[in-house]
Amino acid sequence: MAKKSIKWNYIYNLTYQILLLLTPLITTPYLSRVFGAGGVGTVSFAESIVSYFTLFATLGITTFGQREISYVQDDRVKRTQIFWETKLLQVLTSISVLAVYIIFSLFQDKRTLYLVLSFNIIAVLVDVVWLFQGMEEFGKIVSRNFIFKVISIIYIFLAVKTKDDIVKYAFGIGLFTFLSNLSLWIYIFRIIGKPQWKKIKPMRNFKIVLSLFIPTVAISIYTVLDKTMIGVITNNPFENGYYEQAIKLSKMLLTVVTALGTVMIPRIGYHFGRGENRQVRSYMYRGYRFVWFLGIPLYFGLLGTATNFVPWFFGGGFEKVVSLLGILGFLIIAIGINNVTGMQYLIPTKRQNLFTMTVLIGAGVNFALNLILIYTFQSIGAAIASVVAETTIALVQLYLVRKELSIKEVFFSSWHYLLAGSTMLAVLIILAKRLSPSIVHTILMVGCGAIVYFIVLLLLRDSFFIDNARNMLGKIKTQKVFS
Repeated sequence: MAKKSIKWNYIYNLTYQILLLLTPLITTPYLSRVFGAGGVGTVSFAESIVSYFTLFATLGITTFGQREISYVQDDRVKRTQIFWETKLLQVLTSISVLAVYIIFSLFQDKRTLYLVLSFNIIAVLVDVVWLFQGMEEFGKIVSRNFIFKVISIIYIFLAVKTKDDIVKYAFGIGLFTFLSNLSLWIYIFRIIGKPQWKKIKPMRNFKIVLSLFIPTVAISIYTVLDKTMIGVITNNPFENGYYEQAIKLSKMLLTVVTALGTVMIPRIGYHFGRGENRQVRSYMYRGYRFVWFLGIPLYFGLLGTATNFVPWFFGGGFEKVVSLLGILGFLIIAIGINNVTGMQYLIPTKRQNLFTMTVLIGAGVNFALNLILIYTFQSIGAAIASVVAETTIALVQLYLVRKELSIKEVFFSSWHYLLAGSTMLAVLIILAKRLSPSIVHTILMVGCGAIVYFIVLLLLRDSFFIDNARNMLGKIKTQKVFS
């Protein structure tokens, strides 16, 4: 296998993940004003319901497909068989779930909205992103995704004008996701061959796929069920609206951290398959350090700028989002850490059973706390439950790998970033008291915070930051020389 650049694949995948969130980021200020908190909550609740069906359509197929393809990057024959077996299984599950979902939609009060959201399941039917992730071909994913995200943004601004356009909004998002997935099929036969149907057995790996599905279901407990439980327990779409905006923003920032994970899964799988355990451990420690390096300033930055950012970005009526961001922002660090241990290590090294156990523990914690806290604190209670659950998963996973990875080294590598982040937060708090909410002032605060953070790291002579900065500057100089 010709080694792909981890840094370039990270940039590609980061771009891809940001593009996935680009539409809500750009359109959120507009939609929050058109729909209001109640309208946003209505869409959020409906999407949480369809997410369960999408979950069963996907099973653990995307995780399984990416992992198995990463093992056979050098063998076209083997990856061809793995692809067609995996894809056929995905087609069977998607069609079955789609039929059940359509019947379910016909009995809902907002029938049209639910039927339109079926495009989310149809998108799974044609999804082959996992193949390109397993082959570390992230550039192709980004290139095809960009145009559809731009079109979807234009569509929203042209088609969504009033509170009654919720169905139009849902239709556009689902349709363009489907078309985006479908467009990747153009590249398929450059990577895999035509199927030999007599050798294709889609149910061959069903047990393994199902074992990977269990943690996926558990993860949905605290990524989707939060919204469902807020809607059912509070019967207040406004609470769902507040939570939706806060979790959306937190996960947008989280994407910057976890994008490396998608890149590292096939790379670690590749080295693990060859018994190169020392290289695997090296990648793991770098992964943890990367989470501290980016996760801490992102969380502290969110804490320091929320009071300035929320009023102008979301508009009136979303004041509660400030408090929610202060809690949910910690997910950037907690999920970042368990993404490294779980997704980047336990899954590629074929220990999905341990991964499943930890996720089920977190799901149980989240569900129990939701039942207790949402009644009293509404969306704030759901936010607390999510953070406690993710932190629990991170700690349990680290405990399980303590004999293979030094937990002391994992946490010790964070102190430079904690010191730099705390200094940055102090500066942001001072600025927040003196600056009024506006886009200019928010940009000023972000710029000042970044400068303070990196200056402190320079003073501490942080090797991770300095080495990567030098490497980047060296590449820029080289490009200038040859331009």
